Amino acid sequence: MTGNRWIYHVAAFLIVVVWGCTFVFTKLLLVEGLTPAQIFTLRFLIAYVLLLGWSLASKSHRWFCPSWRDELLMLLLGVTGGSVYFLAENSALNYTTTTNTSLIVCSCPLFASLLVSLFYKSQRMNKVQFVGALIAFFGVAVVVLNGRFVLHLSPVGDGLALTACLCWAVYSLLMLPVNSRYNSILITRKVFFYGLLTMIPYYLLRPVEAGIFFSSSLLRLSPSAVFNLLFLGCIASMGCFLAWTWVMKRLGVVVTTNYVYVNPVATIVFAWWILSEHITPYFILGTILIIAGMCLADKSSSRRSSV
Repeated sequence: MTGNRWIYHVAAFLIVVVWGCTFVFTKLLLVEGLTPAQIFTLRFLIAYVLLLGWSLASKSHRWFCPSWRDELLMLLLGVTGGSVYFLAENSALNYTTTTNTSLIVCSCPLFASLLVSLFYKSQRMNKVQFVGALIAFFGVAVVVLNGRFVLHLSPVGDGLALTACLCWAVYSLLMLPVNSRYNSILITRKVFFYGLLTMIPYYLLRPVEAGIFFSSSLLRLSPSAVFNLLFLGCIASMGCFLAWTWVMKRLGVVVTTNYVYVNPVATIVFAWWILSEHITPYFILGTILIIAGMCLADKSSSRRSSV
């Protein structure tokens, strides 16, 4: 695996690049009149239907895990990596700035690494990896703040963003035992299923939004909006979640999760390309710091795994 390690790094990088551009596609869908909950539900529904069809066509299909504890882990994965994560992240934007949300959510590799280190000695960060993670996070701060070093505190919004951050950290932790016992297709399908299932209480508490979701307005979406939804469902959800689970098995949680630092870089590049937003020298400096920090952390990880 050591000789082909670069393949998994390229895969992780491409996954995060796709996830970074989802903010742009989501913004375009919001302009079309869809709500954050609608967008999440539709993209996960598309992904689940495709994966369910794939699973039914295969001979190794199973509905439930043999252990109820494993089934409970799958439920928690659907909550932390699906419904609660996306609802917290999207809702945070209604109470706080995009800058605050991006900074807090993109700090999840640090939280994930620290959380995993508490439970798994084999995944514990060493000093060099920790320094590399800090450098990468500082690069994220430079990219997101873009020279405007002013943060507006909002207890509700920042709390929601922190909730999303912690959800992804817990998702990464729970993925370790599940990944060792089940294949990527089953895990990903379960994440989508329980992510959708745990959205039901939200719609029960928000009947107005549920009515909008089941209204005929979805049938009047423009072709570009349909394309955006298909991209989010087929590529960003089904394809990327499958690949992310596969990469985690090869690189480990700490190294894989560090690629989340690339997320704001990808978002800004796509926003420049599609929405004609500007790229500044701060973006270039921050990107260099992110790459340097990630390379430092992975170099230490590769050296340790080869000993």
